[in-house]
Amino acid sequence: MSQRNGQEPTQPAVERGDGQDDRFLVDPVTRKKRNLNQDLGEIPSARDRPSKKGTGAQHPQWLNFFFRSIRTQIMATTTLVIVLIISAVIWLWATNESEFYIQQKQVQAKSIAVLLAESWANELYDQNWSQIRLGMDIIARGNDDFVYILVSDNRLANQIVGSAPTDFQEQYVPDIVPVAITDRAVLVQNHQPLAVETFILRDLQLPNGRLLARRGDRVIEAAASIRVAEKKIGTFRVGLSLRELDEAVANAVRKALLVGVLGLGVSLISTYLLAKRISDPVHRLQRSAEKIAAGDLRHRAIVRRKDEIGALATAFNEMSAALQYSFSRLQRTLESFERFVPEKFLSVIAPEGIENIQVGVASTRTVTIMFCDIRGYTSLSEGMTPLATFAFLNDYLAYMGRAIDESGGFIDKYIGDAIMALFDDEATDGALQAALAMRKILITFNRERVQRELPPIDVGIGIHRGEVIMGTIGFTSRIESTVIGDSVNLASRLEGLTKHYVCSVLVTQPVINALQYPDRFQLRLVDEFVKVRGKDEPIAIYELQIPVEAGDKVFREA
Repeated sequence: MSQRNGQEPTQPAVERGDGQDDRFLVDPVTRKKRNLNQDLGEIPSARDRPSKKGTGAQHPQWLNFFFRSIRTQIMATTTLVIVLIISAVIWLWATNESEFYIQQKQVQAKSIAVLLAESWANELYDQNWSQIRLGMDIIARGNDDFVYILVSDNRLANQIVGSAPTDFQEQYVPDIVPVAITDRAVLVQNHQPLAVETFILRDLQLPNGRLLARRGDRVIEAAASIRVAEKKIGTFRVGLSLRELDEAVANAVRKALLVGVLGLGVSLISTYLLAKRISDPVHRLQRSAEKIAAGDLRHRAIVRRKDEIGALATAFNEMSAALQYSFSRLQRTLESFERFVPEKFLSVIAPEGIENIQVGVASTRTVTIMFCDIRGYTSLSEGMTPLATFAFLNDYLAYMGRAIDESGGFIDKYIGDAIMALFDDEATDGALQAALAMRKILITFNRERVQRELPPIDVGIGIHRGEVIMGTIGFTSRIESTVIGDSVNLASRLEGLTKHYVCSVLVTQPVINALQYPDRFQLRLVDEFVKVRGKDEPIAIYELQIPVEAGDKVFREA
């Protein structure tokens, strides 16, 4: 629906809630936000949200499945929330149950400690230790809950006179539990039994090899005083295993998990139905967008809903209508863009859009200029057909252009076999890095030529930094971007001096002065006072030394 030769209809701008005009377009070259009313003429309102595929947040490969659609995002998020809730409930329940069981176990342990302490009071008073030890052994063998039993005598400085297992007899501080637990147990007073949760410091087993506990196992230690005539003569200590408690809690957790999984399954079915209701119209909008992207600007999305998705569909159709009006103007913009190379010039010579470019627009800037020329090109091309020369130049320029591009520069123009490149940076490291990369990639290029039984080539590179004028020349029907100035001429002359000084890369003092990391480059002063043609004052020139590689021999022997 082109309006190239006519007047486009005038429509009022659509205002957003924050008072800003919502009709904008991103310039395809300068990437600046542009008002559609100015660029395209007055057009109907459209909710334009320009974006570039691939510029959003990149997810890891394993997350692609969960983020590829709204439906999977909703289901994944809901599943995560439900799993977190179930996990929190089970954890709280297990913690409470464990605390309750431990309290019950402590009460039980205290009762056992008091009972056995009273039972063995007379034997301890009479120092009938063999009877105590026999009783301990019978109890330990007959009950899996008993991890250890200790009886100490106060009259012997709290020496352990009986234990099960027997490893700790005649010790004072057994290495079965932390020392702090032993200290608390020894200080137990009359009618104040102790029960505390602790852990085992080493593996325990009976003489017959039966394992009682492993290192790190949790136990409840109970301690009670052994008294005769209300006088404390010793301490009874017993360790009860918490294995049964852990197994009971684990069994209950497994049952709770089963219930949680069933609940999760029901929730997932409900979530899937909800997500499907939300995502289906979005998928229809996606298919409509694909049709418009394919060129069917008359297509309209059909989504009959009154919620936010319906509003999105309405805005989408408004955008489609706006694209019909703007297509002709965008076409002219693209035609204007095709006249200019490279793109980086546009930010200087076309700050207000490429459709507003005029002949003679210029700007003064300080840049780094590089010239690269093939040595002996004239004699080389004389032995080639025009088609072969054309193919050779294209291959060569592709290699060199890639190195310049990757180093942050851009090619201003090709002058036969010569390349003029610019580096619009504050530092000159990128230009020197590009020169090294060009020399390195030339090795690969020459290797391929040698394999095809073609002679290798060599190049000379000159780099200078200075003030230039960037602008446009030509006339209305054909405009060309260019860079002119003494600095350009000096860079060109410098490239020519590479033959005279037998150097691959020559640079000037301003380039050296602007290096951010000079230590990264090997530079050698070639001549301190060189008078270049066209310049009255002599200049100092330096050679950028190239690291010698095995493959470098290919063109050094040329």
